[in-house]
This record gives sequence, structure tokens and C-alpha cells, in this order.
Amino acid sequence: MTNDVLRYTAFSRDPQGGNPAGVVLDAEGLDDAAMLAVAAELGYSETAFLTAPPRGLAGEPGRTFTVRYFSPRTEVPFCGHATVATAVALGERIGPGELVLATRAGTVPVSVTSEDGALRAVLTSVEPHTEEISDADLAEALAALGWPPADLDPAFPPRIAYAGARHLVLGAATRARLADLAYDFDRLAALMRRLDLVTVQLVHRAGPTEFHVRNPFPVGGVVEDPATGAAAAAFGAYARESGLVPDDAVLTLHQGADMGRPGVLTVELRAGDPRVRVGGTGVRIG
Repeated sequence: MTNDVLRYTAFSRDPQGGNPAGVVLDAEGLDDAAMLAVAAELGYSETAFLTAPPRGLAGEPGRTFTVRYFSPRTEVPFCGHATVATAVALGERIGPGELVLATRAGTVPVSVTSEDGALRAVLTSVEPHTEEISDADLAEALAALGWPPADLDPAFPPRIAYAGARHLVLGAATRARLADLAYDFDRLAALMRRLDLVTVQLVHRAGPTEFHVRNPFPVGGVVEDPATGAAAAAFGAYARESGLVPDDAVLTLHQGADMGRPGVLTVELRAGDPRVRVGGTGVRIG
């Protein structure tokens, strides 16, 4: 392991696609301020920092870790794309297999496999839930985004969804609406801080189990996240709870194309299991 800052992209086999993340495989000795400084200097939406696992964490020796996630501005409780990037980095060093990560949101198992010459990681979320958003807060979110209410897809009830981090889910009535993202950065950030949101999950349905998504992330200091695994997990729970998809389904989420970093996230729902599985490939940058 190394305390160097490694650079990986998640949810793509192309270093120019997906969502780049920093990975520090040995962060022992780094305090909060040092981790935040590393994340800020790197400038990616998140950087993951690994340390020794807490006592009692179940898992194969040498394959369990504590992980913390920092954006350039703040710590976040859970980050899906940085988890996938971390799992791929570990897979290259200790081989494919099962990992167990202790995050601030809870325990997250991750399975790493080799498929067609690439490493693929599938994380299992903590137990998710959704909650309603008030009419006033929804109106403020739409005003910050510059979306009139008519731009919402009525099939998607506005909700706050959680699967390790909180995300506001809004459905876009058209693909053109989703593609045109120009929002008030400070206004949306203020609302998100008040509601303890990590991103806003903007969604357009392309098919029964296929979706295009975008994720404004002003609270993290970046305009948009190119591929958002935590939001994908939250969306899977939301889509199932809202009756948009079956209890047992595999969803495909396309993200990043509108900002020139296309990626694909796979979301698996299993009947009888409230947790959500999010998977994708990853590759080292540089």
C-alpha cells in the first residue's frame, strides 16, 4: 500500500470517461485538515482515504478497511464512485475478491471481479429510505435550477432519497431539459446545505429500466459530478419505492455524456433485500 495520491476513473474503461477520484491507500497519519487539503489540491469531486479497519469489522484479513471521503470543500459520509475507484485500485494490488469498507454511513461490502480484461466493482449500499420535500423547498430548488414546474416529469414524485448520502431526486420531462443545465451555484448550495443534501439527482427516463442522469454538486465545490454512485444507489431505492421499476430489476444509468465524460452505472434491485447494488468498471488515470 502507498500514501501516494492515486488517480482512477469509475464507471468507465476509458480514463477520459466516468468520474475521476483520488485514492490514498494508506492515509495513516493524515488528520482531517490534511485530507481536506489533499482533496482540494487534487480538485476531483471526491478523494478516498483508507486506514485500518475498526475492531470487529467482519471480513477476510487484509481486505477490510476504514474509508473516508473528502470533496474539495468538505467531508461526505459516503461516495459511490470513489468506492468503485478504491476497489479497483485494491483489486490491482491484492487481487479480485470481496472487500469490506467501514464508512461513516455504515458498512459497505464491495465485490471486485475481472471481466474481459477490466476490473469491475459492485458495492452494496446501506439500507436506503426516502422522504418527502416541502413545497417551499421544492420551489426553491426549481428556482435555483431555473426550471419552471412544467419541466418536471409528473411520473417522478420529488423526493429526498438516501442510500449512504442524501440526494434530491427530480425527474426531467425531456432529454433537452436535462441537457440544458445552468443553475445558480450559490443559491442551490445554500438550499442543499440546509437540507443536508450531497447532490441533486436529475433524471430523464429513456426506457423501462434505462435512465439519463445528472448531478449538480455545488456543496462539494464542483458544478457537476460526472458519475455518482451514491446517488445511483439512492435513485434505485427511490425508483422501486415509487413504483417506477419492479422490486427485482437491473437499471442502467447513463451519466457524464453532457459534460464530455460518459459513464455507465448499473443498479441492481433484489426482491426481499432493501439494499441497492451499484456496479461499474474503473481504470487508472495516467
